[in-house]
Amino acid sequence: MIWFALAVDLTAITVLSYVLYFRRHGRRDLVLAYVALNVGIFAVVAMMARQEVGLAVGFGLFGVLSILRLRSDLISQGEIGYYFVAISLGLVNAIAPPLVMVGLNVLLLGVLYVAGHPRLLPRTQRRIMTLDVVHEDPLALRQDLEGRLRGKVRHVEVTEVDYVRDLMVLDVRFQVPPPESVPRSGERTRPLATLWGGR
Repeated sequence: MIWFALAVDLTAITVLSYVLYFRRHGRRDLVLAYVALNVGIFAVVAMMARQEVGLAVGFGLFGVLSILRLRSDLISQGEIGYYFVAISLGLVNAIAPPLVMVGLNVLLLGVLYVAGHPRLLPRTQRRIMTLDVVHEDPLALRQDLEGRLRGKVRHVEVTEVDYVRDLMVLDVRFQVPPPESVPRSGERTRPLATLWGGR
């Protein structure tokens, strides 16, 4: 039973760390972190489930360790989501019955695949910006940001204004316009003279 659970866990964390995370985000150090955390949690929880140790003690311990890990490095909110799914897979695979285990693995990985798919919200981005000018007019601020970002600003939150140094810090959510269409290979483009109204 333990070997079947270990095989399921290793398969799940491989899908999460490489197929879902690395191929989309390309950060190698977090792949190692996800795998090590998942396998470590699986091993310790599986051992505690077979010993006279309360699972609540283990869950509390890993909760503290996960908080310390999140505070020790700069990772995005999306990477935190992968982080907690890696923890959940280790816990589920260590103690759940076989059918429940497989079902929860499919559920966790499926939700992560859909929620993190680049086509779900493909052109929406977030950026922290520092401007060397203070805009009192919200409309002028939005126009300035759209000119700099070359996109449609959806939300702006002013986090800091410094009148002494004449700067402001902003949390901006904006939508990037779709890329311009590129002619397909073999497709002939119109001559420049035609585009400019020449012969």
